[in-house]
Amino acid sequence: MDLRELLSIPYLLEAEAVETEPGQWRVRLAYPELPGCTAEAAVVEEALRELERRRIELIVGLVEEGKQPPIPRKPLTASDPLWTAHDLGLSDRVATLLGGAAGPITRN
Repeated sequence: MDLRELLSIPYLLEAEAVETEPGQWRVRLAYPELPGCTAEAAVVEEALRELERRRIELIVGLVEEGKQPPIPRKPLTASDPLWTAHDLGLSDRVATLLGGAAGPITRN
């Protein structure tokens, strides 16, 4: 499986609201199928953005080490991992590994 397919694998997403101190709540998100892939923030969108960044960095790091990430299900066919990487500021590294240039990416 190539990197594009690995980055298109849908992982189980767990979400919970946690009270960090009385009256103070944060959102904790995790991909439990990817060890250590968790994020926490006051706003769900921030937590999801950080979680996606960690997912991509984890998968890319494993590929760079010659290891394979967990593959619990088939990759999504309608996924564009390079767009997601670009949106998270990781496009240069991911594009290089995918064999293409990062260049400008537009959203339709």
